[in-house]
Amino acid sequence: MKHQQHSYFLPVKGYQLHIRRLLPLHQPVGAVLMLHGAIGNGRIFYSQSGKGLGCYLADQGFAVYCADFAGRGRSLPHSSSGFDHSQQQLICQDIPALVRHVAEANQQALHLIAHSWGGVLAAASLSRHPELLPLVQSKVCFGSKRRIRTQSLEKKLKIDWLWNRLAPWLAERQGYFPARRWRLGADDEPRQFLLDCIRWIEQDAFVDCSDGFDYQSAAKSTAWPELWHFVAEKDRVLGHPDDVKAFIAEAHQQQARFSHLGKASGALVDYDHVSMLTHPMAVQDHFPKLLQWLQQLAER
Repeated sequence: MKHQQHSYFLPVKGYQLHIRRLLPLHQPVGAVLMLHGAIGNGRIFYSQSGKGLGCYLADQGFAVYCADFAGRGRSLPHSSSGFDHSQQQLICQDIPALVRHVAEANQQALHLIAHSWGGVLAAASLSRHPELLPLVQSKVCFGSKRRIRTQSLEKKLKIDWLWNRLAPWLAERQGYFPARRWRLGADDEPRQFLLDCIRWIEQDAFVDCSDGFDYQSAAKSTAWPELWHFVAEKDRVLGHPDDVKAFIAEAHQQQARFSHLGKASGALVDYDHVSMLTHPMAVQDHFPKLLQWLQQLAER
């Protein structure tokens, strides 16, 4: 492992966001902010033993910041304590605070890398707060979609029944969605965030659940940074290629690079929604390609 790790907290309006900072052993060549998806936390990107995309990029010279959203991971307080938090708070408070913090700490524009729902929230935040755009040099998404239109037995089980019915039923009774206890995800979710997420998956309009802000309309005039979307061969529901392409279209990101991670497309493994970030072969497969792209952008 060619980097050092430590944790600290970023205060944001009554709560604290946990950040795991991974620093190379020499002067960083760039800065990366990593945002996780739903029922997850920042650990999707790193481990203490040095595994994960965050660790890989830190070993290659980047200063990497893996954030836990409010109520998740090691952020304080945790959703299981009764702390509630909405999707709009993430878009309008958490992500802007994280972007400004990382950019100021490194005195340069950052590379934003997101998994799944984190990519949707990041797009919403940048389109709603265009003042953040000069601080973001690139945006990379792994399996990011807003609506789930694909139809299958797996979709009916995971989305129609578990996510849309069981999850809110549990959240109403517990005050939060206890995904870890039910082994439905890597982390729990605040109740309001869960309900907001369900609405976005189901509704056609890409508008805010709290005040009706039209993100699709705002995206038309958004000067997006360099973009790259990854999809996985075995990602049949949570980041189906067709749903990712639909999100790219509604966010007006048609200029984005698009890569399909599967053997038929030249990859070493047929990846799924999680393994595209955690599989051991990724360090020989798409991680080096992403690294080369980031290094080229850093040299501009």
